[in-house]
Amino acid sequence: MKKEIIYSSGNYLRDEFKIEGYLFGKQSEGLEPAACIVGAMRGNEYQQLYICSQLVKRLKELENSGAIVGDNQILVIPCVNNFSMNVGMKYWVSDNSDINRQFPGNFDGEPTSRLAAHLFERVKGFRYGIHFASFFRSGDFVPHVRMPATGKESTSLASLFGLPYVLTSKQRNFDKKTLTYNWQINGTDAFSVYSGETDNIDVNLARKAVSAVLRFLTRMGILKYNCHNGYIASIIEEEDLVSVKASAPGFLRRFVTINEEVNRGQLLGEVINPYNGEILSEIRSTADGIIFYAEDQPTILENASAFQVIKKLHE
Repeated sequence: MKKEIIYSSGNYLRDEFKIEGYLFGKQSEGLEPAACIVGAMRGNEYQQLYICSQLVKRLKELENSGAIVGDNQILVIPCVNNFSMNVGMKYWVSDNSDINRQFPGNFDGEPTSRLAAHLFERVKGFRYGIHFASFFRSGDFVPHVRMPATGKESTSLASLFGLPYVLTSKQRNFDKKTLTYNWQINGTDAFSVYSGETDNIDVNLARKAVSAVLRFLTRMGILKYNCHNGYIASIIEEEDLVSVKASAPGFLRRFVTINEEVNRGQLLGEVINPYNGEILSEIRSTADGIIFYAEDQPTILENASAFQVIKKLHE
């Protein structure tokens, strides 16, 4: 294992900012940049950082046992935004910008754009790119691999992680500024892996995420590693997800959890008046299917999504 500085910059208020990476495999020039794994880009992505820390630990053990095949190199970058993490902010400290909306970056741009440019310069060219991303809304959701539909995505490769679902989504404007999208259009088979947690560390989910990456690397011929086969992934599109919304604001009381099979009309939760405890509205499923996402906050706004259901997946 070799530790390297991916990017550094001075700061007049704090110590020097550094992005650190861990390189596994033979250390000579001209070797095969096989796989790059990137962790936390936001200051609240503790689970993503923890997963990468466990991955670094496991890869070090595997490297020492000779498990890295041939000239393959694996680069792990656990954290891209430790400044924000240290001060409890989600986005970049000085201007509240999101690093994962800055790619491929600009070497002469604003701080996060410069950071993205230097990071992308180092990670492009790998055969496979894996980003441990965080879900755009709070709540519980089923672990899955997600990728934007660029025309270069491969659901068959994504299924080799052995996670329950592979989800594709239509291109949105902000997708074009993400690491995964730019990896894809520059020739890297790229995947966003969602472990099921963000703000808190879930050791069990983290262990499954590490296993998923090691399983993928093994199936791609990068590692020699005996692993469980995992799931036969179901391929779904974002359009297969049906949002079930709350019709009133208040306390949210849930009756179901993720991965639970539900029927149309089934009571999923209730919205409670915060002042008198009366039931303001019932939240009932609008489709037969499986709960993919469930809000976990104590309160909910009117017309906010309380659940997402994968419709008719069980039929």
